[in-house]
Amino acid sequence: MDHVAHRSLSMSLPNILTYGRIVAVPVLAGVLFFGTSEATRWLAFAIFVVACITDWLDGYLARIWEQQSNLGRMLDPIADKLLVGATLLMLVYKDTIGGWSIWAALIILAREILVSGLREFLAELNVKVHVTQLAKWKTAVQFIALAMLLAGPAAEDLMPGATMTGVILLWIAAFLTLVTGYDYLKAGIRHAIYR
Repeated sequence: MDHVAHRSLSMSLPNILTYGRIVAVPVLAGVLFFGTSEATRWLAFAIFVVACITDWLDGYLARIWEQQSNLGRMLDPIADKLLVGATLLMLVYKDTIGGWSIWAALIILAREILVSGLREFLAELNVKVHVTQLAKWKTAVQFIALAMLLAGPAAEDLMPGATMTGVILLWIAAFLTLVTGYDYLKAGIRHAIYR
């Protein structure tokens, strides 16, 4: 593939959606850091939900339009991890995630870092660990939990128990995170020892 084709793929709609998701991270963090009203909570919720939709949409469009690229494959998981990590940190900062639930947030963050390192190690060995259906469910539960926690206090009037539901889903996501992270760890240890 020549340089012109590479350049055109770098500015394809799927990649632009991924860039947008990365840009949304500091915007979301800024809204939560500086905002104190219920309106800012709803704004943060809206930014997060749109970012989550682009996570599904960029991959879908790249496949149906045959615009998959190395740049997209590299940036997509980075964008996801930045979004999840920054949202968790800001929710802890805002005291929406507190007490024992901080451990659920730590499990999710630790898993993301572990998987990133293992993916890099396995890629050097040309080993692919395919995304399982359970891992997709983990991502969905994680996104729903974080969205509910972002709306949290502002959503209580419309949906009593919204924050508690978000916390419960966060713990479920943390459990699924451990299970799915084990697949990567097992593959990494197996190739580290036997290769």
